[in-house]
Amino acid sequence: MATVIRLTRVGRKKKPFYRIVVTDSRKRRDGGWIESIGYYNPLNPDFKNINKERLDYWIGVGAKMSDRVKEITK
Repeated sequence: MATVIRLTRVGRKKKPFYRIVVTDSRKRRDGGWIESIGYYNPLNPDFKNINKERLDYWIGVGAKMSDRVKEITK
């Protein structure tokens, strides 16, 4: 199974809010996920939370990060 760390949308119309999740790469954007490791609000970029410990763990076991998640975690 190829795992990927990406965003899944949970916000309402015109008010986006995203969870940073670990999921199977074959699933849809808002499909089921394995673990939620943080959240991100693009309307207020300072409002984000990422569990660095879990992020490092998943990268260590071979999960790939999406381009957007790479930008957020810098």
